[in-house]
Amino acid sequence: MTRPRRMPTLYLSHGAPPLADDTRWTRELADWSAELPRPRAILMVSAHWEDAPLTVGATTDAAPLTYDFWGFPQRYYAVTYPHPGAPGLAERVSALVSGPGRHVHQDPARGLDHGAYVPLKEMYPDADIPVLQVSMPTLDPAELLELGRRLAPLREEGVLIVGSGFTTHNLRLMSPTTHGDAPAWSSEFDDWTHRTVLDHDVDALLDFEHKAPAASLAHPRSDHFAPLFVALGTSLDAHDRSTSTVDGYWHGMAKRSFQFD
Repeated sequence: MTRPRRMPTLYLSHGAPPLADDTRWTRELADWSAELPRPRAILMVSAHWEDAPLTVGATTDAAPLTYDFWGFPQRYYAVTYPHPGAPGLAERVSALVSGPGRHVHQDPARGLDHGAYVPLKEMYPDADIPVLQVSMPTLDPAELLELGRRLAPLREEGVLIVGSGFTTHNLRLMSPTTHGDAPAWSSEFDDWTHRTVLDHDVDALLDFEHKAPAASLAHPRSDHFAPLFVALGTSLDAHDRSTSTVDGYWHGMAKRSFQFD
């Protein structure tokens, strides 16, 4: 068999289910995925699944999705994404992550949540690539960075690792307009994150709550920024470059996304 090409790792801003109605965002994701090498499998880490210890989701084909949102029109609950399961990847993740004091749980009923299937449906609409989702066992940046470092060997095995969150995320301060200028708290944090990620300043990113402008407004809770640290961790030992692939704002929140090669 041909040796798989080393895969990049992604951090993307996924938004709420209605973001899939935004033709600008869906085009950006489709164009992005078209430039990527085709993965053998995809490992998703979403802001919407926190569970400790690290937990592996469903591994069966066409596992039902997890509609983890409320109050939306019924059509958002009818979305499907019948992807192949990835039991082999689940075993590989367990082998890489498990160790003394580190256990991996299984949740076979837990399908992809909207932080996973909403962007995947735009990037890989044929749903023909095996997908596995794992939980975030903590929001601690240093621990998530270490988790990414442990998962890094998967990149050499053709696995696309995706951290799915939102570069700024404050639902109480969302702007009424879909596109256009963002409030200062969002644009300042986004600019700082952009510059700091491209500089690969890991120490500053780990201390973003103190180093970044308007951090407490950009992330009243850090769950949507946390997947960035998993993605960043995969590039600690073999970092070629970091690229900003998507920018702009959606209702004032920065949908900045990154690729780590």
